[in-house]
Amino acid sequence: MTTLRERKTYRKAVLRQLYGAMERNRPEVSGAALREVLRLPDDDLSAACAYLADEGLITVEWTSHKTPATVSLSHEGIRYMEEEEEWGDPRPSE
Repeated sequence: MTTLRERKTYRKAVLRQLYGAMERNRPEVSGAALREVLRLPDDDLSAACAYLADEGLITVEWTSHKTPATVSLSHEGIRYMEEEEEWGDPRPSE
């Protein structure tokens, strides 16, 4: 079982990866690419994506196996990442 610190780290890593992809004009990232780059097990990636989607920061297209097929930042996610880039993490205690 992952710790709270690990879960927060995974969520931030997903957001940063998606923000970087958006800056390279790639608004969607495949779940497979996220898994490969972040080296996260399916369960941890799925949990991170589900949490971020529930918060309205990302949108996810799910596979029939409940793993992310494609993931992208929502408008709110872009604003969140821009605030983080400009001022530091705007939500220190998630």
